[in-house]
Amino acid sequence: MSQDAPTVVIVGRPNVGKSTLFNRITGQRRAIVGDEPGITRDRIHGTARYLGRYFQLIDTGGVVVDDAEYIPAQILKQARVALDRSAHIILLVDGRSEITAPDRDLARMLLRLGKPVSLAVNKIDTAARESLAHDFYSLGIRDIFPVSAEHGVGVDALLEHVTAGFPAAEPEARAESIKVAIIGRPNVGKSTLLNSLLGEERAIVSPIAGTTRDTVDEHITVGETEYVFMDTAGIRRKGKTRLMAEKLSVVMARRHIRLADVVLLVVDAAEGVLGLDATIAGYAHEGGRCLIVCVNKWDQVKGTARGAFERGLRDHLKFLDYAPVAFLSAKTGAGVQALFPLIREVYEAASVRISTGELNRFVEGLRFEERKIFYITQPAVRPPTFVLFTNREEPLHFSHERYLVNQLRRRFGFRGTPVVLKNKSRKSA
Repeated sequence: MSQDAPTVVIVGRPNVGKSTLFNRITGQRRAIVGDEPGITRDRIHGTARYLGRYFQLIDTGGVVVDDAEYIPAQILKQARVALDRSAHIILLVDGRSEITAPDRDLARMLLRLGKPVSLAVNKIDTAARESLAHDFYSLGIRDIFPVSAEHGVGVDALLEHVTAGFPAAEPEARAESIKVAIIGRPNVGKSTLLNSLLGEERAIVSPIAGTTRDTVDEHITVGETEYVFMDTAGIRRKGKTRLMAEKLSVVMARRHIRLADVVLLVVDAAEGVLGLDATIAGYAHEGGRCLIVCVNKWDQVKGTARGAFERGLRDHLKFLDYAPVAFLSAKTGAGVQALFPLIREVYEAASVRISTGELNRFVEGLRFEERKIFYITQPAVRPPTFVLFTNREEPLHFSHERYLVNQLRRRFGFRGTPVVLKNKSRKSA
């Protein structure tokens, strides 16, 4: 869809149902939903359509206008960025509760912007409750719509009003984009890296571990390539994720690893490589994703050569011998721009398809104990997947599989991507 499509922003105080409404309108579980207040903190973007009218939808964190604490203040800052771009604003309030001072403050702030504002009174799921919406006229917003984001009641009427002036058009065809997930332990600099890659403060950054909960994504075009970056929540060990929001964040982060083409594993150079780094990397490796190890905060390391650090890293992450290592500082920007061509390189390596004829000429010179390879073919890319037809039913021995994968890499490249081998038996003639 065109980046010039109208933008609709959902705002409201914490826990009024913004993420539920966002998911209802976009038709997907893009934002995390739960009863714990303050789950959404960054801006979450989605694409929506109503009666052929396409638009961008943004879900903001719960806004409290005069809260001086760090996280609420940053949420308000992120919301203001979205509001500046908006063609229409939906203020969402909880129809089952009294009007609060934060509701009034937020309504006054929005009306001062001079942009179209609609008031959606949520949790009105029966006709008997519609009268509750009338109490909210005192907020000074003329267009009021009783809705139930959870059940979809009243959402059509809201969208018909909101999109009335939007152009009806088919979305523009886009060139192939590369989806990139940024993963790692909490507080290793993932959100700082996203902001540095984009050249703007797109995600909330703070020294408080676990600030990012939803997966934040953003499009950027470099040259002729579009990159879609997804900053995921910091993944903790299962025993450490007691809060419901953090548990959901881990589920969503792992889901976005599966959706990504390339994964950036961010490790903290000052802390070194930890066991949890290997666990998180394993999620990407097992999912067949391309992977680049980003050694962040390298500017804070003194007296250690890159070669020595990388050897230690490789020793801890033996299964990632194919992954390139990038040394950078997300905070200063050093080494960050070099990630773009590297992402493109590993993506293209994972997309390589080798002809069956070339593969079988390659495998003719290989010999294995008690194993004869009759035939080899490549049925899939991203990750490159090869099927071997051999004289044995059981899978290749680990040492043989490693040897074959190394030979494939030596001959055809495949830098930065796992290589998958599958064995099928075929009786010798």
